[in-house]
Amino acid sequence: MRLGPLLSGNRIAAFLPSLRGYKARFLPADLAAGLSLAAIAIPSQMATAHLGGFPPQIGFFAFMAGALGFAAFGANPFLCCCADSTITPIFAGSLVLVAAGGTKEYALLSAALALMVGLALVAAGLSRLGRIGDLLSIPVTVGFLVGIAAHILGSQVPTILGIALPPHVGEIPAALGTINPFTVAIALGELALLLAGQRIDPRIPAALIGLGIATLSVVVFRLEAHGVAVLGEIPRSLPVPAIPVVSPAEIAELFPLTLVVAIVIIVQTAATSREYASDEPPDLDRDILGVGAGSILAGLFGTFPVDSSPPSTEIAMASGARSQLTCLVAAAILLLLLLFGAELLRDVPRAALSGVLLFVALEIIRFDQIAAILRQSFPEFLLIVATAAAIILLPIGEGVAIGIGLSLMHGLWDTASGEVIVFKRVPGTSIWWPPTENQKGETLAGVTVLSFDAPLSFLNADRLRREITAVLRAADATSRETPMKLVVLEAANISRIDFTAAETLRAIIRDCHAAAVDFAIARLESLRAEQAVHRFGIDAELGQERVFRSVQEAVDALARDAEIKPS
Repeated sequence: MRLGPLLSGNRIAAFLPSLRGYKARFLPADLAAGLSLAAIAIPSQMATAHLGGFPPQIGFFAFMAGALGFAAFGANPFLCCCADSTITPIFAGSLVLVAAGGTKEYALLSAALALMVGLALVAAGLSRLGRIGDLLSIPVTVGFLVGIAAHILGSQVPTILGIALPPHVGEIPAALGTINPFTVAIALGELALLLAGQRIDPRIPAALIGLGIATLSVVVFRLEAHGVAVLGEIPRSLPVPAIPVVSPAEIAELFPLTLVVAIVIIVQTAATSREYASDEPPDLDRDILGVGAGSILAGLFGTFPVDSSPPSTEIAMASGARSQLTCLVAAAILLLLLLFGAELLRDVPRAALSGVLLFVALEIIRFDQIAAILRQSFPEFLLIVATAAAIILLPIGEGVAIGIGLSLMHGLWDTASGEVIVFKRVPGTSIWWPPTENQKGETLAGVTVLSFDAPLSFLNADRLRREITAVLRAADATSRETPMKLVVLEAANISRIDFTAAETLRAIIRDCHAAAVDFAIARLESLRAEQAVHRFGIDAELGQERVFRSVQEAVDALARDAEIKPS
């Protein structure tokens, strides 16, 4: 059968909308990129499964589920959806408090969690809630990644050192005396290869090369007899789709974790979709829907939640990917490896996978951003510290929830901290602008022009009234000869107005009118704010023709005879 007509037509697109409009000439590039992606995915998916306490084939199943789900429902042609080390410590650290890692109950709960997370993401995508991706500010995201990196590093110490952590702190020195130098050398060697490969060219499959060298060393030098743990036999089996059945009590217990993991996935998916967008504007809601479909399949395949992967997406793009066929080709290679080459994975040392995770942990810490935030905004640097500390010191699910809360509080605080600014006119022009040290500006007797540098809401409504009242009293005190005639609210920064703020603004207008002072609004540029002015009756309170396109237009209309005073 010729591939051209099949790929160019609508047959595949009927099942995989992300391939709609696919051209046969894209196929060679997608096949080559899929091979490169598979070379990265083999070690990374095994490492992520190892991080979560799962057998390596479970990581492969997660990759297959993510690739199929996203190709069927996602929009971004390059985004790779698979097992990801960002969310794995979150759910693994929480599930292990309920069920012992490696048990059937643990596996069942992780599959149920994947299904619940997938359903939550699908609901978010269908409801067009992609804006949730903006819930985490950059400082909180950086702190979140520092905390996740710390958990990854801490979880891999026993494997790297080749020891079992004792149950009591006092026994740790004795355990450290049994460090296995072979496992340390394997882990650090894998890390060194990855760092070198990243510096030379990220497309080099350094992780796979390192795994090959480590595996060969185990076989040739019989390192298993010297205490080097290996993966062991990997079953040649395919996942049998099944709904993970858990009790209502367990569903209730998983629900808070579901929300935390879903929010983190939405945030990462939004960032990945924007950073690795095609020529078309990113469709965040469809991409979230695609990742949700991947997690639903992961739950049915008996694995764990999947996420968009920035490193894998970057590799796919750098390797020349043209569509989601790249991820499907990589998934097919992983499937063939499981079916016909599983024995090649038997002697892979676990320490090599820990070396991969060491690299991941170092890569996700954004050292440059930490330094920039410390230098430019110390309060936001404290957000990094607080978020990281919460994730490191508390149960990780609670720590992430606190990080999300800190981000929201940060945003609310910025809104609540809006300030009233007194504008002055630039001499010789009709431009009204906040005065600076070098440009003092001029005022008009009896006219006060104010601006508020935040949306108007219940968070800052009282502050708005207090500051406007204080400004007007100060203006009256300094110009007793000329009574106040006009107050103009320059509204360019007011993007929205809620009910509480509208009531406050109406009260301010009534106070001005009671004092025989006219009140006008200028530069109301936000359509939402303009609709609010009408909906809440603010325009009626102002009176006719009291909303202007510019401050000078308001002054010309309502205070023509005002005397200019240099300032």
